[in-house]
Amino acid sequence: MTTRRRSLGLWMLIALVIGNIIGSGVFVLPAALAPYGAASLLGWGISLGGALMLALVYAWLAQIVPNYGGAYAYARSAFGDGAGFAAAWSYWVCVWSANAAIAVAFAGSLGAVWPAAIATPLRGASCALGALWICTAISLSGVREVGYTAIVTTSLKLVPLIVFGLLGLGWVHASAFHPFNASGLPMLHVASSVAALTLWAFLGLETATVPTGVVRDPQRTVPRATVIGVSIAGLATMLACTVVVGMLPADVLRTSAAPMAEAARRVWGDWAGLGIGVVATVSCFGALNGWVLLQAQTTLAPALDGLFPKPFARLDRRGTPWFGLLLSSVLASALIVSNYSRTLVALFTFTILLSTAATLLPYLITVLAWWRIDRAGSVWRKGIALGALAFSVWALIGTGVETLLWGSVLLLVGLPIYLWQRRVVAYKTGEP
Repeated sequence: MTTRRRSLGLWMLIALVIGNIIGSGVFVLPAALAPYGAASLLGWGISLGGALMLALVYAWLAQIVPNYGGAYAYARSAFGDGAGFAAAWSYWVCVWSANAAIAVAFAGSLGAVWPAAIATPLRGASCALGALWICTAISLSGVREVGYTAIVTTSLKLVPLIVFGLLGLGWVHASAFHPFNASGLPMLHVASSVAALTLWAFLGLETATVPTGVVRDPQRTVPRATVIGVSIAGLATMLACTVVVGMLPADVLRTSAAPMAEAARRVWGDWAGLGIGVVATVSCFGALNGWVLLQAQTTLAPALDGLFPKPFARLDRRGTPWFGLLLSSVLASALIVSNYSRTLVALFTFTILLSTAATLLPYLITVLAWWRIDRAGSVWRKGIALGALAFSVWALIGTGVETLLWGSVLLLVGLPIYLWQRRVVAYKTGEP
């Protein structure tokens, strides 16, 4: 990888991590958390703690394993080609299906500001496709262009989000948090339910470990960007969501399609609600920009190692893996088009399910890989890794039977490709 292609520095990488984590979830999660009241803070604590522990494990592995590819590189180093392929395949499916979800969320956010844009399902799907292919064009123009876009869009959404959270504290009603456990369910059940809901808000914590081939001084930059980015994004999301829960009456919160915008409108007027809608639109576009970059970089490393078909390793003159980028965008587009007759909410829910099913396996494999690779790790590192392992297993089980079935189906779809690539490699090397 040439120096020219190593174009992402610390600030660009931090912006990508924050931008990929803060997407659409923060603007709609408060409505889902409304039934739990103040007890939702317990679930937030579990998710934030689990995300930070996972981020630390990814950061340690980035220092130990120089290969790029994130979970793929760690799984292959620890357990061989089969585990590496499973991690790469699952994560790749996660990325392009997540891009479909984020593109749909962008269309929904744009519709809140400009209703005519999504007046029909066809218009909504067209908006989603337009955003997806604009971000694809940015990635084709080079990684620095993606990095600059990430810095701009992350600034435009992070600053207003933090300002909203801090100013909103003055309008939080203590009565909104009474009773503490509004659902009346056992606290363990509440914590598990909320943590499952907030899991989507933390997907992307591994962002910095995937494109290390285009990062300057990756063994130093990637760990720092991972920990800093996850910490900032997690705290900002938790603050904003908790403030919204305290600003709106419970009955309004439960039924609002845009609770953060509704809270801003009620307190500061229509202009504030419109402003939050614009921020949400920018946020979704920024997240889509970062995730589209990952969909190209995710397939590059396994293709160079012969586990993915050779076209995925093709680079253009700017160093972009153009085949993987375009194919991923085509698949995401097909997912949007094949379901465009659904409502935006139904389409968003479907694509989230598909993406979550695919991303949890790489998380689990990564933690297990650390245990195998860094056997001489300190006691405190082992304690954090144990917590990350427990969180990964719990999250995998807690997502439900349907999600686990989706994950199994996705792995089986990739099995013929793995077996074919093994046969190709064996033929070229003369192995029996």
